[in-house]
Amino acid sequence: MTNALFHLFTRAGAGWVMLLLVGLSIASLALILERLWFFRRHARALGPDVLGMLSSGSLDEARIAVGGRDGMEAAVARAALAVADGGPAAVDQAVACAIATSRPAYERSLSFLGTLGNNAPFLGLFGTVVGIIQAFADLSVGSAKGQAAALVMGGISEALVATAAGILVAIPAVVAFNGFQRSLRALVTRSEAVGHALRTHLERDDVRELALRRARGEVAA
Repeated sequence: MTNALFHLFTRAGAGWVMLLLVGLSIASLALILERLWFFRRHARALGPDVLGMLSSGSLDEARIAVGGRDGMEAAVARAALAVADGGPAAVDQAVACAIATSRPAYERSLSFLGTLGNNAPFLGLFGTVVGIIQAFADLSVGSAKGQAAALVMGGISEALVATAAGILVAIPAVVAFNGFQRSLRALVTRSEAVGHALRTHLERDDVRELALRRARGEVAA
């Protein structure tokens, strides 16, 4: 078994590992650019004006303001406004549901970046080990002493390029993964603030009293 693996590695060399790393690097770059475009389009903040409308009770104006907007915050605001008559508890449930529904679109492909960032250095190290095995296999063929040393040193130096390539592929993936996760956490926090703003209005004494009167049929809805 060991002998079979030895011959496999010496025949294949580390070239295929480098090609795999190049392919992963291209895929990672394409994914980063796609996620940047998506977050730029769908992670825009609603702004303090909309939060002010919600907390002050200008719900019709808030509905108009968020009606044509994209993104998690706008989806949360629309869901919360739709159940505002049900009180703070209904708003909390609507906010949590809207966030859970919207979140997968933002997390799409981030697991690939995280996995690549964690494992690309190991893949590069694997290529280095394979390259070193091949270098020592070439040494065993039997060359002049000076030529053998030069052959081994050349093979090892080429093999180490795989480790450097693995680290080079991992760094952008890790940076992008952490950046997108940080942006998503900030977006979720802002979306929760939308629910808190509406809840602030609904928990006012006069609003609660009006809601109770409506529930008893004393005031027309």
